Amino acid sequence: MSRQIKLIWDFRGPVAAKIAEHHEIHLKEYIQTEKITLNIAGFEIINDMHAIAFMVVEEANMIVVRDALKPHRGEVYTITN
Repeated sequence: MSRQIKLIWDFRGPVAAKIAEHHEIHLKEYIQTEKITLNIAGFEIINDMHAIAFMVVEEANMIVVRDALKPHRGEVYTITN
């Protein structure tokens, strides 16, 4: 199994949470349109002035998705319970 990469978009300011939540919708649309094998996307509120939207892709597909969607950063995805 190849590594999974979490692509991250950072949003800052008083409406960061709403923007990240909305961005998640577009990421899920992209997953469906492009038939991405992993269906992992979401958003997280870091604090009242910072939120993120994210999408997880297989490492083999990362460059194509990165170039198309321009995330701010990425990290190796690990499942935490």
